[in-house]
Amino acid sequence: MPLKNAIFWLIVGLVLLVGASRLLVWGAVTIAQAFGISDLVIGLTIVAVGTSLPELASSLMAIKKKEHDLALGNVLGSNLFNTLAVVGIAAGIAPLDVDPAVLSRDWSLMMGLTLLLLVMCLGRKGQG
Repeated sequence: MPLKNAIFWLIVGLVLLVGASRLLVWGAVTIAQAFGISDLVIGLTIVAVGTSLPELASSLMAIKKKEHDLALGNVLGSNLFNTLAVVGIAAGIAPLDVDPAVLSRDWSLMMGLTLLLLVMCLGRKGQG
């Protein structure tokens, strides 16, 4: 494929992927609010899925090409960046007022999921 065509399709794909994930989040949040679902549940489920769709698409393509390390690195890198940079920048702009119960619940859940991912990765490495 010529370079100009590849760049064109890359841009088209990125625009469609970002647009579709924004549309999904907007529609799902509107529906969830109509049903009276709390903002916390919406943020932990719908918004999280919608903002992770680009990473999911690239990870699925990496898995299809048998590049499992790239898929894992994409997920871990994206989560680390979102946790450290996005929250850090937001806190740098305006101090965050967070309920301690939210911090303890989210911290323990993230730690448990991270340890589960570590066990799964180590188990996979031992297989082969």
